[in-house]
Amino acid sequence: MKISARVLSLIISGVGLILLGVVLYFFLPASQQSATNDPAAATDFSSIPAKVQFDAPVLTLSDIGGIQHSLSDYRGQVVLVNLWATWCPPCKAEMPTLQTFYSKYQAAGFMVIAVEDGDPTPDVVAFVKDYELTFPVWLDPTYQATDHAFKTPNLPSSYLIDRNGKVRLAWVGAISEGNLEKYIVPIIKE
Repeated sequence: MKISARVLSLIISGVGLILLGVVLYFFLPASQQSATNDPAAATDFSSIPAKVQFDAPVLTLSDIGGIQHSLSDYRGQVVLVNLWATWCPPCKAEMPTLQTFYSKYQAAGFMVIAVEDGDPTPDVVAFVKDYELTFPVWLDPTYQATDHAFKTPNLPSSYLIDRNGKVRLAWVGAISEGNLEKYIVPIIKE
């Protein structure tokens, strides 16, 4: 089986991030590891977002039904763009959390757009069915989101776009429910 350079670089990046996390866990002083009184934080190993401020990129893709959509169609909503792949273990792990959060906040103007990074449409459709996803899933067979719009080789990666079309938060890695609540809810309530 021949592995493409892109897949190999994603695997190497993922392994590197895991190793970095293990090294930091074992070598950070215990006082820094439990610097908060929040007991959930001591067991929450999901990524923390970087605060950013830039215009949402131009991105137009088709969903799993073949209907074309653009990020600009969602102006006025708070949108979490999640870049993922069906073969990616952290992507799989965070999908139920994203679905639960979406269901909870959809009525408040919150949207998840899951942009699948290049897998065949039948694989993506089966994934959506298996995970019972109800938010939009867009297909990206030519890597427009990762290579051009958001310029990241990392999966999963997520970007929070506010109601005015500004990207405000950026994550690399899976997101926990606690971090979704902590970082996204205040922006939904603005």
